[in-house]
Amino acid sequence: MKQPVNKLTAGLSALAVLVLFGIATIAVSPTYAQEITVYKTPSCRCCTKWVEHLEQNGFDATVVSLDDLSRVKSRLGVPHRLRSCHTAETGGYVIEGHVPAADIARLLEERPGASGLAVPGMPVGSPGMEHGDRKDPYDVILFEGDERKVYTAH
Repeated sequence: MKQPVNKLTAGLSALAVLVLFGIATIAVSPTYAQEITVYKTPSCRCCTKWVEHLEQNGFDATVVSLDDLSRVKSRLGVPHRLRSCHTAETGGYVIEGHVPAADIARLLEERPGASGLAVPGMPVGSPGMEHGDRKDPYDVILFEGDERKVYTAH
């Protein structure tokens, strides 16, 4: 014999399923360190724009202004040929230059064995280096010591 279903019981059961699904979704969602420390010179406007790009994409940026970044870059092992105007640290990785936030998030999700990512120089069209509709092609480089490979081509 079929038991009648109490509407309150059915509603609570449905709510419990939704709550459990929500918890499971949170548990399997990719997680990455959203905190990032950015070292930049006080007067660099493109660095400030890059920090804004990071914050608009979910990163919590702490900015450390220094007149000379060479010690930070050397301490973090940024190769001279990959250097740019600012350097950052997040999740155990070094981020050099105008690396897009999406590439940083991917790095933190995939966790490859590397020192970090770099966009050498200051390519027009990279985050913080916007100049109208102009966008020069550039590569995001994954590096570890002297080893380098293209992580993303933009």
